[in-house]
Amino acid sequence: MKKKKSIWIGTAFLLYGVLISWYLFVGADTSIPAQYQGTEADPAVFMSERQLELSHDFSRIKQWLYFLSIPFEWVIYIAVLGFGLSKWFRNRATEITRFSIVHNALYVVLLSLMAFILTLPIDYYSYTVSLDYEISVQPFSDWMRDKVISFWINTMFLFIIVQALYWLMNKSEKRWWVYGFLLSVPFTLFIYFIQPIWIDPLYNDFYRLEDKALEDKILSLADRADISADRVYEVNMSEKTNALNAYVNGIGSNLRIVLWDTTLQKLSDQEVLFVMAHEMGHFVKNHLYWNLIGSIVSTFLGLWIGSKLFVAMIRRWGHHWGVEKPTDIASLPALLLVFSVLSFMASPVENAISRNAEHSADQYAIEMTQDPEAAVGSFQQLAVSGLSEVHPPFLVKLFLYGHPTMLERITFLDQWERTITNDQEVDEEEK
Repeated sequence: MKKKKSIWIGTAFLLYGVLISWYLFVGADTSIPAQYQGTEADPAVFMSERQLELSHDFSRIKQWLYFLSIPFEWVIYIAVLGFGLSKWFRNRATEITRFSIVHNALYVVLLSLMAFILTLPIDYYSYTVSLDYEISVQPFSDWMRDKVISFWINTMFLFIIVQALYWLMNKSEKRWWVYGFLLSVPFTLFIYFIQPIWIDPLYNDFYRLEDKALEDKILSLADRADISADRVYEVNMSEKTNALNAYVNGIGSNLRIVLWDTTLQKLSDQEVLFVMAHEMGHFVKNHLYWNLIGSIVSTFLGLWIGSKLFVAMIRRWGHHWGVEKPTDIASLPALLLVFSVLSFMASPVENAISRNAEHSADQYAIEMTQDPEAAVGSFQQLAVSGLSEVHPPFLVKLFLYGHPTMLERITFLDQWERTITNDQEVDEEEK
């Protein structure tokens, strides 16, 4: 029976891989619509033929890896359950000590380590692709160090969450998800608060922006945006990547304005100011807090729906897996599978909301800076440096794009500039 199910699952995954490969490499139309050809949004205008080719190939490979890695994670969870490995992990953990908290910790480490090892080839291939296309410049030793740090941080947080949820399950098999949600709210706030101060510095060095003249300009923008910041942080991402980025994150006193040093190296001051005005737009329009609220709401819905699916799975297949009941720690792969599937299914909605917020921040930035040339230049350079696809396939935009496409962003700026020009001409005529 296990062999037959394994064949079915393997065949389904292979068929899915063939279909998504056909879609990405053959079926999807990413050509620039005729009305935008030759405009500032056309990559043929601001990219060389070689860059266009590299952008297409790099984007396809990275997208393909993403769409394969998600169901591969599901296959791992199903295999761990179906082949009795979850039961074996639980039994080995219980043999060491009688304390349940230690059982859970050992189980989480074993499961996380197995998932880490099985997904490492995909992660490594993704890393080598970024190296080959000169997006990443990070040495393997540094890349592996970051992977190990992420493994232990993720494992620690997973253990905390698992320990809380399974303790609540034992206390209330019906309402555990409600209590879990209530605990998740302060936990989420805590993560938002410590992220810029404790977690981010584990991966990179942060220091005050060295260009004082530019810092003064950025802080002047922040003052106009009513953001109480007294410094701008620079992070040494050039040791790892050629891509560009900037962000404002954190809440309360831990708020940070951060620029990648690659952004400073490749953009003019005016382009940097537009990028920073965009990031400040997120703060002014309370997107950081709306993200927090959205995270809390999605956690509530995920726990509510996920709890019902999880219990139904254990009742239906638990005896085949050697899982006695939902409170059995060996049921964890089923719980993670449910949450992973729900997260994947929710991603188009979350991305659509995020794209709307990003567009709103673009509007704020161009209204604040009144510099469409710098805005367009920054987007073009972002696309070139990251070999980003200007007009990605529909499914890619749906599942992967939390920002509007570069085609949408640049055409919006063009429309804004034409609107302003028309308004000025009307004003002149009225005078």
